[in-house]
Formats: sequence, C-alpha cells, structure tokens
Amino acid sequence: MPDVTTAKRPITLAIMAMGGQGGGVLSDWIVHLAESNGYLAQATSVPGVAQRTGATIYYLELFPEAEAERAGQAPVLALMPSPGDVDIVLAAEFMEAGRALERGLVTPDRTTVIASSHRVYGITEKSAMGNGILDPEPVREQLRQHAQHFIEFDMEATAHRQGSVISAVLFGALAGSHTLPFPREAFENAIRDGGIGVSASLRAFDESYQQAQDAEPHSAPSDTTSVNEATPPKAELAELVALKAEIDSRFPEPVRPVVHEGVLRLIHYQDIPYAREYLELLQLRMAGIQAHLDHSVLRELARHLALWMSYEDTIRVADLKIRCDRLARVRNEVKAEPDQIVYTAEYMHPRVEEICDTLPTGLGRWVMRTGWVRRPLARMTQRGRRISPQRLRGFLLLLTVASLRRWRRKTLRYCDERQRIIAWLAAVDRALAISPEVALEVIKAQGLVKGYGDTHRRGLASFTTVMEAFERFGEAPDAAARLHQLRDAALADEKGETLQRSVGEWKPETSMAADDSRIAVKQI
Repeated sequence: MPDVTTAKRPITLAIMAMGGQGGGVLSDWIVHLAESNGYLAQATSVPGVAQRTGATIYYLELFPEAEAERAGQAPVLALMPSPGDVDIVLAAEFMEAGRALERGLVTPDRTTVIASSHRVYGITEKSAMGNGILDPEPVREQLRQHAQHFIEFDMEATAHRQGSVISAVLFGALAGSHTLPFPREAFENAIRDGGIGVSASLRAFDESYQQAQDAEPHSAPSDTTSVNEATPPKAELAELVALKAEIDSRFPEPVRPVVHEGVLRLIHYQDIPYAREYLELLQLRMAGIQAHLDHSVLRELARHLALWMSYEDTIRVADLKIRCDRLARVRNEVKAEPDQIVYTAEYMHPRVEEICDTLPTGLGRWVMRTGWVRRPLARMTQRGRRISPQRLRGFLLLLTVASLRRWRRKTLRYCDERQRIIAWLAAVDRALAISPEVALEVIKAQGLVKGYGDTHRRGLASFTTVMEAFERFGEAPDAAARLHQLRDAALADEKGETLQRSVGEWKPETSMAADDSRIAVKQI
C-alpha cells in the first residue's frame, strides 16, 4: 500500500489579475519553472468580474515529483483555492489583494502577499458625483496584520519604466521574496523559454527582484487637495518665476502648493493673465480668512476657485482630446508598439446649449431665445457623433474648436460662469463673517458644479439648492452641519432625489425647476 501519510503538502499560489495584465503568462511561467525543476504543477483559472475589467483567479499547486514517487502515487491537487490554505497571493492591483483577503486566502501563519500598490478604479469610484475613491489604508492595515509576509510597491510604474507588463514585475517580486525553492536563474530561464518580450521582461524582472528584497513601507500619496495639471506649454519662464515669487511672498506656506498648482492649471487652461485674475480673487479674501487663523479655509478656497475657473466647456473638451500626452497614455494602456497605429473613437454630443455657450455672448443669448433658430439647431444636434482625432477630418474639427480658446472670454459660457463665481465668492465673504466652519461648507459646495452638458446642469441645480439653504439659515448655530448634510445628500444620487428629501419645508417647490443659470445668492 502506498505510503502517503508523510508526503509533503503542495505549494499553493493564487494570482489575482485583471484583463491585459498578463496573469495567464505569469501562470505559464510558474508552471514551466516548477516542471523544469522537478515539480509537478497544476494550474486552473476562473474568470470573473471586478467592475473595472475581467478579473481572473489563477490557481496553481506545485508538488515535488520525488515525493510523489516515494509515496507511490500522483498527488491529488485542488482546482480552486481554499480559505486558509494558500501559501502565496500575487495581486496585480491593490484592491485585488483586498479581494483575496476578503475570500479568506490570506492567513498569518502561512501566506505571503505580493501586491502592486497602484489602483485601477472601479465603476462606482469613477461614477460617484463626489470623491468616490475608496481609502486603501484599511485594506493595507489588514494585509499587514493577516499576512505572514507582505511585499508591496508600485509594480505598474516599474513595468512602465521597463517597457514591459506587470506579470514580469510580479514574477521578479516572487523570485525576490524567496518563497519558492528555486534559484533566480531558474526564474530567468522560464522567461527566456517563453520567448515573448524576453528583453523587456528580464529588465522588469531584475528591477522588481531588487525591490522585493529591499521593499520599504508604502508611502502615502501627496496631498489630495492639489489640482494637479501638466506644466503649461510654451509659457514664458520669466513670468512663471515671477508668479511663483508672488505666491511665496503673499500666501502662507501651508497654502502655497495648492495655489501654485491652481496657477499652473489656469495657465494650461487659458493663459497667464487668467492665472493672475485667480490670484487677485484669492488675495481679496486673504485678510478675512487669515483673521480666523485657519489655513484650511484658504487652501480649500484656492482649490475650488481654480476648479471653477477651469470649468469644462466644448473648447476644453476638444483641447484635451487632441493633446499628445493623452494619445501617449492611450498607447501605453493598449501596449501599442512604436510602429503600430492606434485609433480612438471619441463620442461627442454637444447640445444646442453647449453650442450657444461657445458663441459670443450677445449672439448666444439671441439664439437661445429665438425659437425659429434654436429649434432647427436642436434637431440637428439630437444625435451624437463619433470622431477619431487620429484621422485628418476628426483632428481638424477638434483643433478648430480647441483654437477658440483665445476668444473664450467673449463667449456666453464665460460670461455666465463669471457671474456665478462672483456671486459664490460674495457668499463666501458673508459666510466668513459668520464662522470659518460655515465658510468652509459654502466653499466646498462648489464641488457640486462639474462637467458639462446634463452633468453640469444637474450639479448646478444642486449647488443652487445648497446656496438657497445658506441664505435661509446660514446664521443658525447648526448651519455648518446642516449645509454639510445637504452637500452629502446632493452627492448621494445624480437625480437629486435624496437632496429633495433632505431640504425640508424651507425649500419652495419650484426651486428645483428654476433657471439653471441662476444661483440664489446676493450679488456683490
């Protein structure tokens, strides 16, 4: 009778990967590695859904062939990972490691977790009206507590640096963790024998091997209040230096990074004079804010004012779609080779309102109120269009719209947004006279106004409702708490139903149907 009582248990590995991350290639490498070094290997895969793209769990079990021969029979290997019975978890994205934790695949007495710290955001995170990005720190803390060994670094960045894919980085980190009984050379031979992208994969393997051995604790990202934007093209260096010096001399140190990013964003959006207008509007409120010795209020005002002044219009959308950095990002995402041509299909559906917003103020208002002109134009724009910026016709169309930036200050949309911004800043001034907490809520209400088209219309209606609430009970002792509650309600759903239920009896029934361009705050 075969002696199986003393046979070793298999080495178990679970790979948590999404589509395009090379989870299948990584599984093949591990199988080849094991079989080339005297182990029996079994690999299975179970596809699933992860709200971002197809997610697959690759499960592998490795068993020493010599042990099977000693026992006199082939080992019985499982097809799926069992909670509490996984030795190594490889996660190609951080929340995939969280999914493994949730499934019970991570245990403190056995499991080594190797995870990339980068995120691929889920649909619910992207579509949230507010900041819907989940905080990864609770997951990170649980992994530290429940894993026997936890290795984490930004593997996506490593793959990008080496022109490879994340599977090669995970393979290198697996080798560097020394959790498998194979030498480094055996891992590298598995990549060579695979014969696909060998040079880039070996470079990524080498870097990640070192990072796994020298892994340092994860460092938190920089302050999320930043309105990060690429450095403006062709901006005069001397003027930028002068602006930076002006920011450093006039604003307190805790606020400068946000103001500086706001200036860069607005130069990128319009021009240097527009950024100077931003600084002037901030400085007009400096004294009132500093009287409260509360830098958080000024920092939030700097952030939200920059966001509002860089509102989304058809000019901005067209400009973003033809930028070189966007095409480079798309090419990187699809892993295009240098000699490959990549076409994108951009869905554009400007309504008659967006078209009129791009016209000179007088002409735009005339079209909107002249039915015999507006109605045919609305019929012509009922259906959206797909435009490819990589084709000459599509590129020229988008370039023509983007080139209207120089005349943006004369457009109807600019005129309307400027009036709204000035009215909002007047409300901020009045709120500062009440308390910094109320002022902070009035400032943060701007976050409801975003996007363009229907998204902008709904956000502006919610913002109008919150501003009406401020005018009605802004001086009440619990005003800040009530405004915060209304803002949360406005972000709960895009139709505004939660906000309607929250406003109470003070809100007139007709206010939600009011003109979208009006906000019920006193004009200065």
